Amino acid sequence: MASPRLLRRCILATLSAALVGSAAVGPARAQTADSVATAVSTFSDTFDGPAGSAVDSSKWTLETGDNVNNHEREYYTSGTDNAALDGQGHLVITARKENPAGYQCWYGSCQYTSARLNTAGKFNAQYGHVEARMKIPRGQGMWPAFWMLGTPVNWPDSGEIDVMENVGFEPSTVHGTIHGPGYSGSGGIGAAYSLPNGQAFADDFHTFAVDWAPGSITWSVDGNVYERRTPADLGGKTWVFDNKPFFLILNLAVGGYWPGDPDNSTQFPQQLVVDSVSVTTGNSAVG
Repeated sequence: MASPRLLRRCILATLSAALVGSAAVGPARAQTADSVATAVSTFSDTFDGPAGSAVDSSKWTLETGDNVNNHEREYYTSGTDNAALDGQGHLVITARKENPAGYQCWYGSCQYTSARLNTAGKFNAQYGHVEARMKIPRGQGMWPAFWMLGTPVNWPDSGEIDVMENVGFEPSTVHGTIHGPGYSGSGGIGAAYSLPNGQAFADDFHTFAVDWAPGSITWSVDGNVYERRTPADLGGKTWVFDNKPFFLILNLAVGGYWPGDPDNSTQFPQQLVVDSVSVTTGNSAVG
């Protein structure tokens, strides 16, 4: 008997093939009528490959360096020590308490390594259903995220869509947020979603998604819609999420203004395990 994972992959492949060049009918997810009418499968990565191998470079770029803007503590590396396939159909982004190459961060000698991947210059999307199935890490100071930036990047004027962020001191809660001119950083506009009965997101895989259409962005977790934003929510500020492409970003930050730094309770290494990323949209650009 095929494993549940293999069966799910076969179903996804069948659905993707059916969607190409045709309308999607009755998808089991939150989706607007506009996006349904034009939906075609445009991006998918299920991270199949040998254990220890690098992510597909035709789809993803590994960024390097630190992040002074958020006062994060990690150094993002380009090697497979921090981002690699596990041989079981997952991308594993690993945060380690180490500095094997004498990396320098904004605060001096870096204390941690991790990874940040993006699709800039390889895949951009404008509108559609964007989702990732992931199991997030746990612990004080952990800050996993799946998000999007508008192009060309001129933050915050070009826009940011945070599909999912979690800060380690909230193990049962994730956040969906938009940032733009006059509503960026701690002033971003968003909402939180919490699992019932104190369950932790780190205990299992969950699907985090947005449905993005002209004039609206809708967030869901495991198909449960918890937030919808439109220009009316901005109090007269500029909505910067129409008529431009955005690219995808996956990263696992350590420390920073929002999550705070790791403490003695935080165990390393920590991992963000990504099962799949997909975008179904009627308007995309490659390269």
